[in-house]
Amino acid sequence: MSDQSVAALRYEHGELHERQDSLTVERPLQIRINGKPYSVTMRTPGDDTYLVMGLLFTEGVVNLADAHEGVLKEVCDGEGDTVAAVDITIPDVYLCDDVFEKRSLLASSSCGMCGQREFDESGLDDPPLKPGAPLQLGRIASMMKAMRAAQTTFTVTGSTHAAAVFDADYELMCTFEDIGRHNAVDKAVGFLLERDLLQRARVLTVSGRVSFEIINKAYRAGLPYVLAVSAPSSFAVDIAARWGMTVLGFCREERATIYSNRDNTQV
Repeated sequence: MSDQSVAALRYEHGELHERQDSLTVERPLQIRINGKPYSVTMRTPGDDTYLVMGLLFTEGVVNLADAHEGVLKEVCDGEGDTVAAVDITIPDVYLCDDVFEKRSLLASSSCGMCGQREFDESGLDDPPLKPGAPLQLGRIASMMKAMRAAQTTFTVTGSTHAAAVFDADYELMCTFEDIGRHNAVDKAVGFLLERDLLQRARVLTVSGRVSFEIINKAYRAGLPYVLAVSAPSSFAVDIAARWGMTVLGFCREERATIYSNRDNTQV
């Protein structure tokens, strides 16, 4: 269930009115790897398998993409307010070093990176992506419109983020919503991983701002173009430029602002 009805009191034009409002559901998900607790992430329940697959891939918990095949043993739904849990079995050969030291127990829905114990700067020197054909700026509006049309939970609650992925022909591959921006991205990446479609993906669109974490996840997934409804952070732009990625913000109607690698775009 992605939304929940709650009783509320609305103040409007000097008067109070009783009403029912729909709010986005936020619940904790306990992630255990090989029987050991790895993290608790706050998310909107649903598509948890995709979420975990994408998270493990974009955060470099596993060394190889094919290590995801068959590693998810079970997604156990909690009852009421209890914590739902996912138990993952991954052969040690696929795990990165010190995997259980890289993240503290709780990661909020607003910023998964904030749950990490240390920031590893060595990855910032990774080679840049090869963007391929320039991004056609005239296709931005249709991509953002396609993402918005798929935001069914946001239409009801007004409080979810979305991430959509498009291929080189600007065709929509998938859209996912979540209370957390990074969760929506992980769900999209996990969905494409499971279907062996990630190599076709080219453009990531997001409904909110672009932080470094969004850029990092897009880079790990091989997505050279990141389009956002709102603005990017300065660090996100700096690192995107280094990684050969093009970041566009304020993608609304027929407008957009290009912040990095502008030569990779075309009118």
